[in-house]
Amino acid sequence: MQLIHLAASAGYTTPPLWRILTKAGYFVGLSAAIGATVTYASSVRPALRAAESQGGNADVMRRRTAGHLAWAGVVLLVAGYFQLAARLARAGKGMPFGDALSPARIWDFLQAPAAKGAWIAQGTIYIVQNVVLVITAATLISLFLPAARRRLDALALTALPLSLAITLIGAVPATKPKDSDKVLDLVFGQTHIISGVVWVGGLAFLAVLATSRGRLGEGAGLLWADIWRRFALVALVSVGAVLTSGLWMSWKHVGSISQLWTTTYGLFVLIKILLVLGMMAAGAVNQFWLMPRIAKAREEDDTSSLLHLTLHHFPKVVWGEVVLGIAVLAVVPFLSGSARSEAGSPAAVSSGSIFAVGALLVLTLVASLYVTVRTSDALARRAVPASA
Repeated sequence: MQLIHLAASAGYTTPPLWRILTKAGYFVGLSAAIGATVTYASSVRPALRAAESQGGNADVMRRRTAGHLAWAGVVLLVAGYFQLAARLARAGKGMPFGDALSPARIWDFLQAPAAKGAWIAQGTIYIVQNVVLVITAATLISLFLPAARRRLDALALTALPLSLAITLIGAVPATKPKDSDKVLDLVFGQTHIISGVVWVGGLAFLAVLATSRGRLGEGAGLLWADIWRRFALVALVSVGAVLTSGLWMSWKHVGSISQLWTTTYGLFVLIKILLVLGMMAAGAVNQFWLMPRIAKAREEDDTSSLLHLTLHHFPKVVWGEVVLGIAVLAVVPFLSGSARSEAGSPAAVSSGSIFAVGALLVLTLVASLYVTVRTSDALARRAVPASA
């Protein structure tokens, strides 16, 4: 209630419940599709191919993976439809969300002519985006069929670029961007979305896959150690991209540190920052504490400890990251407007000095991520001799 009161006094408009649910749901759908396919291609598939000798464990993992990807397609399809209806409800003078769910009204909306000065009708962009979304969802949903599961690699790798195209097509502007800042807004915005959904969706995908541990043999610990190791790099790159793009977006919308607690928009940005920091802290626990212990158990060929670490301890921390990630997605719909406009600050305009400061911050971030990797490797190497 206090946030809503502040919103009213500061000119912030709290989004309606249907807008909150549809936007958060859309990002959940993207997380399910993009996060799962990217993680499968980069982490699960290579680990399974390296562990082909563990026939039973690999077969269980493939069946579980196919089922998860199929359900990801269902989530994406449902979320995409509600998101399209939400676009209609917000278009023009707007209409009740219940009315916007009508397929006939949606089709009329998609066929609207291009606005004056536009190079293409906005509805045409949405048509292309949603055709790709349906194809992506159908590709994933086909994995419910036993015959399709035998082509898991082909279908998952087909769905990967298609799922990325969904958000990229949706970001195509119907009118020419006014300046380079608008272009950068689009680039960093898509970078933020894709890296964020890869991170959250990948964590959720692996956390769900880890629940199949009851059907796996003792040798599965080695397989999962390889999966977690590979995904650690994916997560690290995603974190770097999220933070880099987040720096640009925060500067564009927040004029000063104090606006993080004196404006409603800033408060939601602050909440999001704290949640992301919580995810990073949980990831640090895995990177600096669990990964060295896994390396030690792997070197000692301690299959019992390896299985316990990779399929009990590690997923518990990952589930914590997933919960925080879902909370981040729930905050996103509230990031409407700008802290600068609420506070009456001037709009952000880029300059050479801004890019120089940004480059310095990005280099610092890259250096810190490099140190993170090196430190984790050093801890792993130190853990192995200590067991001799």
